Amino acid sequence: MPANQGERARRRLSTGERREQLLSVGARLFSESPYDEVRIEQVAEIAGVSRGLLYHYFPTKRDFFAAVVERESARMLRMTAAVPGVPVREQLTAGLDTYLGYVQEHAHGFRAFHRADAAGDQAVRRVYQRALAAQEKQILAALAADPEFGPAVETAPQVRLAVRGWLAFTTAVCLEWLRGEGASSREQVRDLCARALLGVLS
Repeated sequence: MPANQGERARRRLSTGERREQLLSVGARLFSESPYDEVRIEQVAEIAGVSRGLLYHYFPTKRDFFAAVVERESARMLRMTAAVPGVPVREQLTAGLDTYLGYVQEHAHGFRAFHRADAAGDQAVRRVYQRALAAQEKQILAALAADPEFGPAVETAPQVRLAVRGWLAFTTAVCLEWLRGEGASSREQVRDLCARALLGVLS
């Protein structure tokens, strides 16, 4: 492609489209390689933009990584959204299977995100808190819509605490699972997490 034609192609992307393109490239790279091995120049090269333009959207590599995680967290919420009218018990296995499949495919990014959160990285911590609140809200809404649990669960402090604790438990299990290199199958981890949530709610 001639250079001027390439320039015109790049200009056709809106700000939102360009940002989405960069985040898509970042999601792939952070899933394939450890955080320290992903170079910002590599992202720019694959996206066909200058390094300066990438830094215009994301001032630092850590800001870029946090934005990638936020995008992926929102995508995971959509992938595991509750299906109206279907009991939570029936949806839990499928939702966890989707989540664990994603964790397995994006192991490098999952580990890097939680290492950064544990280290107190503020950009990542803000993303983590928003993602946690969104996951908690989605689970509570699904429980409230299920006749087995009912609307009262959304305002019950002990249920909210149980759900938040279960999210922390699931994260810890996933990190151990990834570290164990196949000691437990995905199905075993899924069933463990499913039993844990149903157990704290019973």
